[in-house]
Amino acid sequence: MSTELVINSTRDGARIALLKEKKIVEYHVEQDETKFAVGDIYLGIIRKVVPGLNAAFVDIGYQKDAFLHYLDLGPNIRSLLKYTKDTIAKRQQTHRLDDFKFAPPIEKIGKISQVLSRNTPILVQVTKEPISTKGPRLSCELSIAGRYLVLVPFSNTISISKRIVSKEEKQRLTRLIQSIKPARFGVIVRTAAEGREVAELDSDLRQLVEKWEKGFETLKNAKPRDKVIGEVGRVSSILRDLLNENFDNIATDSKPIYEEIRTLVKRISPKQEKIVKLHNGKTKIFESFGIEKQLKLLFGKSVSLSSGGYLVIEHTEALHVIDVNSGNKSVSEASQEATALAVNLEAVKEISRQLRIRDMGGIIIVDFIDMKKVDNKKTIYRKMKEVMMEDRAKHTILPLTRFGLMQITRQRVRPELNIKTLEICPACNGTGKITASILISDTIENNLDYIIQKQNEKGLTITSHPYLHAYFTHGFISRQMKWLFKYGRWIKVIKDSSLPLNEFIFRNKDGVEIEV
Repeated sequence: MSTELVINSTRDGARIALLKEKKIVEYHVEQDETKFAVGDIYLGIIRKVVPGLNAAFVDIGYQKDAFLHYLDLGPNIRSLLKYTKDTIAKRQQTHRLDDFKFAPPIEKIGKISQVLSRNTPILVQVTKEPISTKGPRLSCELSIAGRYLVLVPFSNTISISKRIVSKEEKQRLTRLIQSIKPARFGVIVRTAAEGREVAELDSDLRQLVEKWEKGFETLKNAKPRDKVIGEVGRVSSILRDLLNENFDNIATDSKPIYEEIRTLVKRISPKQEKIVKLHNGKTKIFESFGIEKQLKLLFGKSVSLSSGGYLVIEHTEALHVIDVNSGNKSVSEASQEATALAVNLEAVKEISRQLRIRDMGGIIIVDFIDMKKVDNKKTIYRKMKEVMMEDRAKHTILPLTRFGLMQITRQRVRPELNIKTLEICPACNGTGKITASILISDTIENNLDYIIQKQNEKGLTITSHPYLHAYFTHGFISRQMKWLFKYGRWIKVIKDSSLPLNEFIFRNKDGVEIEV
């Protein structure tokens, strides 16, 4: 299965699309200077302890205080508080924990008022980004993720990914990690570590310890609300977690991003350095890969299935509801039960994809087409669990109820991604009245004539909506061919579905936009 990663640089950051077999399976928008991202570690200050919630509110610089529950403190919270206080006071001289004297662990079920107090500085990690009216969610069980391992300070535990099923491999990895890990640091072994040699694991672990050391140096002079350790960017995170031999293309239209990705890939998988490519075409990179059109189709309220069925996706504050409909599929199977099963199986794949693309979290209710046979319901349940295996977000799936409903909970750590697919008509601005918008083609041709005759520009390119592109280029003697006869030069026309119908762009031979 071919996998591609496409990154479009924007004025405010980047748009990232992960493709499998040319179809989008993940879509992210990364803003420059993104704050409070999952994985970021801050020096916070406790503003309020609320015994009734058994939680505290921590100021890390967001407009609303972040939420920290007692269950997210971790057993060694007192040791973390002591380490933080000693580091800020310059009493802690090293990032290592070999000689650090641990405080007694807290009880699993206790009261937060016995552990934390107001105005205390505390190291916290963002586990859930600000969503809607809520501030970030925090944890004091700090962790730093690498490609193969996750470093957990103030712990001695070695945990192996549940997806590594071989008992012998688990024992091998446990022995290896035990021999290389620093004292008083725990390690979580990720699935990607399966079959890896000790040199690769040791290199990954050293980089994580170096990151912790840099955080220690930052903490010594940090002030409340300062970021101490930052999570890597979204592109680096995807490559760190997903890069494997199935990746056959990584493309971007930004030189700095290209250099950054190539350096990263060279470090974690040198054999795949050649798959990183810089897009230099005049066509926008998302348009070239067919991503722009997919985004318009995927983020609407209604999502079509290839067989004729469709999904209707509704969002509320409390949950998401997905309704599966058969559409014109009802005539293509032998019986109603067979039709329901076929459409539901296809819907399962698309639902799994939609959850990842939109990054939908919380409670999701899926209303499948009614099926009478118990075996068919079990088939749908098994298929959903199978296709959701590729989803990196934690999730739980329950079997279908007697009413044909499936309940899914999916970890929500970021605000849900949404793209407006309903646009105000550019010709009438939503009034329903069009005033001579049909003359847009004449406007383009008048501008073209002026640019060639008066400015004598050569190597011209016109970028326009697909409808206008078709009008200018289709036919045996197309408008484009007539321009060749009239001006004695070929005018290239490029389609861009992200442009409204009445917008167009002229560019010269150097790709510079010409003001008209």
